[in-house]
Amino acid sequence: MLRSLIFSVVALGLVAVPAAPADDVNDATEKAMKQAAKSVAPYVVKIETAGGRETVGGGGGGGGPGGGPPPIRKGVGPTSGLVVDKDGYIITSTFNFANKPSDIFVTVPGKDRKVAKVVATDTSRMLTLLKADYTDLPVPPAFPKADVTVGQWSLAVGRALDTELSAAPGYSRGVISAVGRIWGKAVQTDAKVSPINYGGPLTAIDGRVIGVLVPASPSGEGETAGVEWYDSGIGFAIPFEDVLKVVPRLKGGKDVGRGMLGFNPKEPGEEYNVPITIGSIASDSAALKIGLKAGDVIVRIDGKPIPHYSALRHTLGPKYEGDSIDLVVTRDGKELKFDKVVLGSANTAFAQPFFGILPVRDDPELGVEIRYVYPKSPAEAAGLKVGDRVMKVAPVGVPQLVAITGGRTQLAQIVRGFPVGVDLQVLVRRKKEKPDDKDKDETVKLKVGALTEELPEKLPMPSTAGKALEKPKAAPAPGGPPKPPAGRNKPVEEEKADEPKKEKDKDEEKDDTPTGLLTDQVNKTNAREYWMYVPDNYDKNKSYGVVVWLHAAGKGGRDAKDMKKIWEDYCDSANFILIGPKSKKNEWTSTEAEEVAATINAALKPYTIDRNRVLAHGMGIGGQMGLYMAFHSRDLIRGAAVSGAALPGPAKDNLPNQPLAFFLIAGDKDPLLKEIQDTVEKVKAKKFPAIYRQLKDFGKEYIDQKTLDELCVWLDSLDRI
Repeated sequence: MLRSLIFSVVALGLVAVPAAPADDVNDATEKAMKQAAKSVAPYVVKIETAGGRETVGGGGGGGGPGGGPPPIRKGVGPTSGLVVDKDGYIITSTFNFANKPSDIFVTVPGKDRKVAKVVATDTSRMLTLLKADYTDLPVPPAFPKADVTVGQWSLAVGRALDTELSAAPGYSRGVISAVGRIWGKAVQTDAKVSPINYGGPLTAIDGRVIGVLVPASPSGEGETAGVEWYDSGIGFAIPFEDVLKVVPRLKGGKDVGRGMLGFNPKEPGEEYNVPITIGSIASDSAALKIGLKAGDVIVRIDGKPIPHYSALRHTLGPKYEGDSIDLVVTRDGKELKFDKVVLGSANTAFAQPFFGILPVRDDPELGVEIRYVYPKSPAEAAGLKVGDRVMKVAPVGVPQLVAITGGRTQLAQIVRGFPVGVDLQVLVRRKKEKPDDKDKDETVKLKVGALTEELPEKLPMPSTAGKALEKPKAAPAPGGPPKPPAGRNKPVEEEKADEPKKEKDKDEEKDDTPTGLLTDQVNKTNAREYWMYVPDNYDKNKSYGVVVWLHAAGKGGRDAKDMKKIWEDYCDSANFILIGPKSKKNEWTSTEAEEVAATINAALKPYTIDRNRVLAHGMGIGGQMGLYMAFHSRDLIRGAAVSGAALPGPAKDNLPNQPLAFFLIAGDKDPLLKEIQDTVEKVKAKKFPAIYRQLKDFGKEYIDQKTLDELCVWLDSLDRI
């Protein structure tokens, strides 16, 4: 391998051989690279497609709202593939079919052009296996993965626009700049990699294949994740040894995906700083099948220490569903070993557990009062009724039930920690028939279900106890109330009654929070403009939901009065605040999401806000921004109701500690109708609760009154448990 000047040490002294002229070295290197491209030429396939969409959405981490970079125009030119089996099997990048073409054609050097069909896709590494009617094809030799080193020459090879396939393909040269990238699945090169050579080989200078070129991203998913980096000096290839190992599985015609244990960490944002504590477990997952529990801490996998979440991703990243691992966890300070744990599918999405009730809000009393019981829900099956109060809960078989002292937030967190199907014992305090009746407690059994899309026609009012600022009542101490200290004859309550009453601070009594339509507001921290509508009957003892209106293109702030007129009655009666942040350039980009979230939080600070009912709402580009914020601002947004907007990239995972629901609307004459329907399927595949409404004879107009009424009921039930 000619990469540098060669020196020699003779036996009887350190005598340097004179350096070869630089021109000779460069000529030799160039000759070697041309020979490498010529050597790999017989295996590099030209791929052409016909039909499909003109544009495709981006993957994670880019500049457009809705889940990634702005939509990109898919080129109509040829791309590349690589022979992996003599009987006409060709591997390529899944990106080459992101526009869902109707026809695929392949040409192997020295052979006729053939129609090809997709056999299966590796959704972990985003590789697609094609089959064409060829026989006796040559298969390239693989460069051993273990021998790939940082700094060695590499050639990114592709068929490009060459018409003579017997000639050497085009290539760009570079070096291997890193190994074990994309969570252990790829090598990195600084050779220029672009859509022309996606699916082609990354070749060593001796002609052996190091890997198959693909777009990739450590934070994004899907066929277009990482495409925004093309020609940037950051390119990725899946090691060819790994490709050849998975080809037999793909030949079976079934897609293969990454292997998953199937749990969500207790602290999902902590990549490096804390050990992995299991927060919740997905139904039908490997973790559930072997008996892992919330609170278990991951210690080792296959003998390797797992100190944090990043280490887990590197260890499990290369694994496929069906692969097995040896796992060690700690539970209550003791180590538990699980051998030969078969990993599940990444498609085993977390299903949000469902108790089946809507709670009364702003209630400081112990337990959770039931405002509404969902038909056919676990709560109804257990005999719970409106007005009953959930006092304690625990899995069946656990002797000590957990007292609900933190209201609906605590009960919701407890329920989310259980997988669907778990049997619970619930201590219920039945609703009193008469005010003087004694409390009647009863323990019932309830099987946790999966959150449904059931939408009541109407919900009972009031929704709130109107005591949001009162401190939650404390649970009584064992043995009854405390006795007064020795020498005192008066109960504590009587002593307090005898004390002179403190006069309330006048400022404390006065509520001067602004109400009405507030225009031309500015967040001083980031100079973001916004408007707000706060009901004139605003009551700080009631917690208010929030509708975040993300305007359509060119409408920033100019639609405030229209939106207030549409939403005013509902905001007044159901305790909601309407806020409309403005985009900086009358369009929305994902780079604005963090600023928008900060503006909303700052604007709402003076008000009593119900963080369980914050909605991202918009249409068109504003709706797309709403979808983006739903997935990327989960500490703020709990629902997305969008009209005429599609998600260009894949939906992110459902997280139990950050519940998210969708209300998706499309007009049957909207040009984006198919993409919106695809969005519905994407979010449902991740087991998010999603309601879809298709409006007759609608194009890009705002929603009709019937759908608005349904949306208002949906909004009022975002905090269901």
